[in-house]
Amino acid sequence: MDFLRPASWDEALAAKAAHPAAVPIAGGTDVMVEINFDHRRPDQLLDLNRIGELAEWEIGADRVTLGAAVPYAHIMAYLRAELPGLALASHTVASPQIRNRGGVGGNLGTASPAGDAHPALLAAGAEVEAASVRGTRRIPIDAFYTGVKRNALAPDELIRAVHIRKADGPQQYAKVGTRNAMVIAVCAFGLALHPATRTVRTGIGSAAPTPVRARDAETFLAAALDEDGYWESGRPLAPSVVRQFAALAEGACNPIDDVRGTASYRRRAVGVLARRQLGWAWERYREAGPLAGGGEGAA
Repeated sequence: MDFLRPASWDEALAAKAAHPAAVPIAGGTDVMVEINFDHRRPDQLLDLNRIGELAEWEIGADRVTLGAAVPYAHIMAYLRAELPGLALASHTVASPQIRNRGGVGGNLGTASPAGDAHPALLAAGAEVEAASVRGTRRIPIDAFYTGVKRNALAPDELIRAVHIRKADGPQQYAKVGTRNAMVIAVCAFGLALHPATRTVRTGIGSAAPTPVRARDAETFLAAALDEDGYWESGRPLAPSVVRQFAALAEGACNPIDDVRGTASYRRRAVGVLARRQLGWAWERYREAGPLAGGGEGAA
C-alpha cells in the first residue's frame, strides 16, 4: 500500500487525478476500521492531514463554510448557534476521541446510510463542495447520495467543504441505538423549520438504502403551518397535525431487517422521533416568538 502525503490542496488534487482509486484519509475513523478488519485494502491512501484549510470554517452573513476535516468536537463547541441540528448530531457520534478526529467530510465520503451527519445535512439543505484538477462544483445534498455507500463524487474529486445555511429557525436531531454511546444508529431523524421561507426539511438515516428526506411529511407540515396560520400565531399544534406528520415520516422509510433492528421497528421508531422532534422544535419556535425563529436545538 502506497502512502501519498500532499502538502497543499493543489498537490492533493494532482495526486487524486493521478491515482483516482486512492482513498482519502483525514480523521481515519472510518477508513482505518475497514483496513484493520481487512474489509478494505486500497492500493493508495491519500493523507490530507497536512492541508490546514480543510480543518477551518468560515461564518458568513447567511451561511457557514465548513471544511471537510473540521472535527465534530469543534462543531459542538463553536457552531452550535449557527448549525444547531448538526451540533446535536455531532453529540451522538461515538466517543470523545472519535469526535476529536472525525469530520463531516468522512461521513459524506463513506456515504453510509447510518452516518450520523446525514439527516442533519439533509434537513439544513447543505451543499457539498467537490474539487478536482478540472475545477470546483457544488453538489446539493439531495443529489449527493446515489446508492448504498455511494455518492456523486467523480473518481478524481475530493470534498473540500460543506456549505450550510445558518439556521433561521429551530432544528432537531436524534437517533435510536442499542446503547447510548459508541453505537451505529438503528435509525435517525433530523428536522429543520425554516420560518424565513415557511418551509420544512427533514432527514432520515439508517432506514433506507441511502439517507433520505420525508418529502410528503415536509409538504404536509409546511402547508398546515401556513394555511392554518401557525407561523403567525405560534399557537400549539393540533394533535392531528403531529400525528399525520409522524405517519408520513414513517411512510418515507424503506428499511431492512439486520442485527441492529427489524424493518418494522425502524419504521415505527422514525415516526416516534418525528413526533417528538416536531414537539420540541415547535416549542422552541413558540418560545422565540412567531416568525422570530429560534435556532438552538434541544440538547
